[in-house]
Amino acid sequence: MQRNIVIAAVTAAVLVGGGTATALATTGDDAPSTAPRTDDDGARVTSVKVSAGDAVASALREAPGTAVSAELDDQDGDDGERMAWEVDVLAGDGTWHSVRIDPSTGKVLGSQTESEDDTDDTAEVRAALKGTAVDAAEAAKAAAGHGTVTSVELDDDHHGGGRAAWEVDTRTSGKAEQDWRVDGRTGKVTADRPDDSGSDDSDGSDSGSDDSGPDDD
Repeated sequence: MQRNIVIAAVTAAVLVGGGTATALATTGDDAPSTAPRTDDDGARVTSVKVSAGDAVASALREAPGTAVSAELDDQDGDDGERMAWEVDVLAGDGTWHSVRIDPSTGKVLGSQTESEDDTDDTAEVRAALKGTAVDAAEAAKAAAGHGTVTSVELDDDHHGGGRAAWEVDTRTSGKAEQDWRVDGRTGKVTADRPDDSGSDDSDGSDSGSDDSGPDDD
């Protein structure tokens, strides 16, 4: 495998009495980049022009049904795929569609039809949807006040006290991703906390954890 060797020579201005020169060499194979990607990735995510709700609307025009999840895939893959919204849609006949949406234009980049082999999973999703009055786009809009929505997904396991809900992730530039729960009936937004944090956390009250949710919103 060809090694990519980059040699950079930096020469300082010559001062009275002499000067200095420094040569730096690194190898692409042996020295992986350690540049902080968090800020750059956050800037990319928060600069998208198409919101989660708009991506869902575009996906439903391509594949009618009910949007069950939408996620912003912000990692450019080795296969050349660019950043895109990935929206999963459950059609009325039980067929699943995965639709990719351009986050800059809202255009459909591609759509795949997937057959759900596990009918029990589909049944659980349908049962969860029956208990909701808030759809994916509305849940994303409800949580958008906390930052740029990067994903919204139906909680078909009802781990938040048995109530139907949407799990939403948001991102703000320079900050870590934050998790929220949007009540499937009322649209109320609360900070999402781990199940093992105790039953007292289920109502969204402050448990003293620094990463449980923002205090400045």
